[in-house]
Amino acid sequence: MEYTKKNYKKAPLSSIHFRIYFALALGQIACGFALGISGTALSQATDYINIPDFWVGLIGAGSLIGLAGSALMGKIADQFGRRKMLMLDMYLFSIFSLLQLATMNLVILFILRILIGLMIAIDYTVGNALLVEWLPAKESGRLQSQLIVYWTIGFITSYIAGILITGFGAHNWQVILASSVVPGLIAAIYRSFFRIPASPSWLASQGKNKTAQKLIQKHLGKKWGLSLKQIRSKKPKDVSLKTLFNPPYRRKTIVGGLFYACQAFSFFGISIFLPILLKSMNLGNNNLSGIIYNSCVFIGVFIGSSIFKVLSRRMFLVGTFFLSAAALILLMIGNNFSPFFQISVFAIFAIVLSSGLVLDYPYPTELFDIKVRASGVGTCITISRFGAASGTFLLPILTHLGGPILAMLVCTLVLIIGGTICLLWAPETSPKYI
Repeated sequence: MEYTKKNYKKAPLSSIHFRIYFALALGQIACGFALGISGTALSQATDYINIPDFWVGLIGAGSLIGLAGSALMGKIADQFGRRKMLMLDMYLFSIFSLLQLATMNLVILFILRILIGLMIAIDYTVGNALLVEWLPAKESGRLQSQLIVYWTIGFITSYIAGILITGFGAHNWQVILASSVVPGLIAAIYRSFFRIPASPSWLASQGKNKTAQKLIQKHLGKKWGLSLKQIRSKKPKDVSLKTLFNPPYRRKTIVGGLFYACQAFSFFGISIFLPILLKSMNLGNNNLSGIIYNSCVFIGVFIGSSIFKVLSRRMFLVGTFFLSAAALILLMIGNNFSPFFQISVFAIFAIVLSSGLVLDYPYPTELFDIKVRASGVGTCITISRFGAASGTFLLPILTHLGGPILAMLVCTLVLIIGGTICLLWAPETSPKYI
């Protein structure tokens, strides 16, 4: 009997796509908020309790260290599915956020930040895989690239929240840290009321074609179904970490992880501990300078979303690395110039580097096929978090040892390394340029 169903990946955008997208967008806001809030909170904590630079950096990097569990989360999702993990993670995220109110013990706070990072890892890895497996193929890259806008909203909101939350005395910094419970609960409650469906592509990859077909027809209509390729595919073997570092995935895994790591080193190091860096730069009104910087980050992701549609992935990656490195070099050379000049160059740096963040979601998912996608993306995120955690851990220490110049010099070197890696080895994944 002839198969008459149309490939569901060619269906037009419908309510189910937007429902999933909004569920993940809310998660991205919560993730961005939780990652950004630590720097503001810890910069206040030092006014009330004695926290060595080592612990300031370590607690600030805690969530990013937890994000290194992305490879494990991706492997679990490839074996057991995406939906249940996404239904649960934001509730646990909220509980761990709230528990930060209950302790001033630095070790316990560090552990809680790691656990929050693990929950963020689920949203990054599993959420991204589910989204790309539901979205129409022609819309996937565009909508994925726009997720960074929601993440940036959360990140910037955390900075503003850190300024506005006052009146709790010596515990004010703990209230700031725990405030991530608010966006976390909003995302969790939305997902409970507007339930996230399973991934048809993942179900098919597990040999559950009938279940996948029913799911597609329930949400998209009777004429849509799996592709013939998916129907005829066999259940894949268990994906090990070794598989991702063997041909044909090795180059993709290394480039996907290292571009992300080099980018994250500078972005998170500077952005999370922006209050500490601005204080050492003596630019005047630190709150105003911080708002300008974060506003430029927001502008940058919008510019990046537009450039994403025009430039090839390789050109975009290489350009943002070298241009942001050039901006930091100019900032170091002109450190004795007027505050207006320094803020202007810092703003350009924020716009250029943040525009490159747009590639963090679509590029790693484009590198891997369905059989290893969640594991591959998770491994790339795990590699990247070593960069992000290193930058966040080192920035307060470097700033204390050598001032802002030393911190920016190290960030510049890492950006140049990232740009060189992409120039030499980054595969092109844009459909228009393959």
